[in-house]
Amino acid sequence: MTIQTLVTLGVFAPLLGAMIAGFFGRRIGNIASQSVTTGLLFFSCAVSWIVFSQWTWGGLEAFTVHIAPFIHVGDFQSNWSIRVDAMSATMLIVVTTVSSLVHLYSWGYMAEDDSRPRFFAYLSLFTFMMLALVTAADFLQMFFGWEGVGLASYLLIGFWYKKDTASAAAIKAFVVNRVGDFGFLLGMMTIFWMFGTIQFAELFPQIAGKAGTGWDFLGHTWSALDLAGLLLFIGAMGKSAQFFLHTWLPDAMEGPTPVSALIHAATMVTAGVYMVCLLSPLYEHAPVASLFIAIIGGITAIFAATVGMMQNDIKRVIAYSTCSQLGYMFFAAGVGAYQPAMFHLFTHAFFKALLFLGAGSVIHGMHHEQDMRNMGGLWKLLPITYAVMMIGTIAITGLGLPGVGGFAGFYSKDSILESAYAAATSGHSAAGMFAFVIGISAALLTAYYSWRLVFMTFHGTAKWKEEEGAHHADAHAHDAHGHDDHAHDDHAHDDHHHGPLSPHESPLPMVLPLLVLSIGAMFAGMIFAPHFIGHHEAEFWRGAIFVGSNNHVLHESHNVPTWVKWAPLVVTLLGTFAAFWIYVLKEGVAKQWADRKGPLWSFLYNKWFFDELYDAVFVKGTKALGDFFWKIGDVKIIDGLGPNGAAWASLKSAGWLSRFQSGFVYFYAFVMLIGVAAFLAFAIFTWGA
Repeated sequence: MTIQTLVTLGVFAPLLGAMIAGFFGRRIGNIASQSVTTGLLFFSCAVSWIVFSQWTWGGLEAFTVHIAPFIHVGDFQSNWSIRVDAMSATMLIVVTTVSSLVHLYSWGYMAEDDSRPRFFAYLSLFTFMMLALVTAADFLQMFFGWEGVGLASYLLIGFWYKKDTASAAAIKAFVVNRVGDFGFLLGMMTIFWMFGTIQFAELFPQIAGKAGTGWDFLGHTWSALDLAGLLLFIGAMGKSAQFFLHTWLPDAMEGPTPVSALIHAATMVTAGVYMVCLLSPLYEHAPVASLFIAIIGGITAIFAATVGMMQNDIKRVIAYSTCSQLGYMFFAAGVGAYQPAMFHLFTHAFFKALLFLGAGSVIHGMHHEQDMRNMGGLWKLLPITYAVMMIGTIAITGLGLPGVGGFAGFYSKDSILESAYAAATSGHSAAGMFAFVIGISAALLTAYYSWRLVFMTFHGTAKWKEEEGAHHADAHAHDAHGHDDHAHDDHAHDDHHHGPLSPHESPLPMVLPLLVLSIGAMFAGMIFAPHFIGHHEAEFWRGAIFVGSNNHVLHESHNVPTWVKWAPLVVTLLGTFAAFWIYVLKEGVAKQWADRKGPLWSFLYNKWFFDELYDAVFVKGTKALGDFFWKIGDVKIIDGLGPNGAAWASLKSAGWLSRFQSGFVYFYAFVMLIGVAAFLAFAIFTWGA
């Protein structure tokens, strides 16, 4: 079997699993459905690792498998294809590794849910759509996968559709992403207008020749490449939850925890970063668009970090952490450091999936409690979960010694910060120093909120013992699953009534993925740094990432001053100590600060009031506009002057004319006489003239 055939089977295996579980799940049952989907995902994962290994160490060359025509209309040509190069090979292992482990993890987490075939079908459909996106050879297939993961995420976020908040969150994610997708469509149209093709292989060689091409609009000449780059990035802003289009991401926590790991860790939200890095030939010749990407990425990194400090829901803390880390990736790409951006995407997949699934293990062990204020003292009762969460936290904070090493996040995050500094000092990007300062500041806050999560959850006083009564009944009422008829809800309720709440370690199907992801969180950076950003990076990327002749950011990042290399460690230690002091040494002081509800606390706790602002401007504004067109435009103007006005006029005139219908002959004769007199007067006047 050729590698091309193997890759094709690997891409379509999740779709086959989704179809079997989706169409026949009720007939074959829960176990068969989850077995088929999980087995096919592990097959895809094995194929992906074979391809990646062959690419990295076996000398595999880039290739494209043409499957079938898609849309052929005149010069517009799109085909179903599978493109394999360094970019897609990296994304293949990221997507299939996380997804296969999420499938296995869900065996334990969803064990008491009656809708497992539907859940596993949605998971597999999501994975196939993501694979279609990352292996696309043209914009239209990428857009197909882009919309497909949007649909699947809508289905997964709203999986517990009987819960109103879950349904609302699914709709919110769908609508916000449509805003970004409109920009993606316009960008794709701009590309076709400029180049006459949407095929990446035909497009990329032409871009340099179009540098400087202008577009005249409103009396001004706009850079066409910058315009295309900005529009495409708007699509990435929606999918990757960047500032202004980020509001759907925290609400997506209403879905099951495995969904959170799948969407936020390594798949849907990284699609925007992948697209920007894939389009490096475009962005290298679009400086304004690149500057915009760097600024939005930097703002997102610091915004999400400030909000993450104030969240009390364990899943929402990690969700804002994801938003912040995506900001890192984008500002890296914006300053021209595409390789570090992709490397951070790669390492982030392991430790973020680990943190989300670890949080799910905590929630499972705490009988579906998600508020960290009601946890504490769990490290002895959930030792495996505690250990893996510690590994994930060390990895995401980038704790490590320059020149010695650390966990995965140390290599990729430090490379991004060093690249930002190099971009500033070399003059390659006007946003370089802005990105560096923001990145260092966000690293401080990342250490704080990440260790805050660990200390509130696993250390300190066990709050669940103090409030095992009334609180747990409330927790049951707001159960993460939102179903009153689920067996696990009843079980949790029984725990409350028949004895103290007793947190417990998760079952083996949930623990195994955590252990595997822990290995990735520890060693992925060390093993793959030479290939992504080190001495072998040119051999690894082999043209999949284009770097202009004046872009020496990655090379210069290895020669930054010593203080730049040590700055991330210093701020990480400061953030860690601050969290330790507030939540361990001075336990309770944070609650006192929160109870004061000061202006800064309110601003951050309410997420910079974005939801309130959007509700006032867009939701209520749209409703007011609709009411105006309905009540004023439609009812009063159109109906009032149209059908209702004509009917009123007809009724009034009929009433007036009915007075002439008296029924007396002399009255009719008198009217006729007046008519004849009027006619004669008109005739005399006319002829006399």
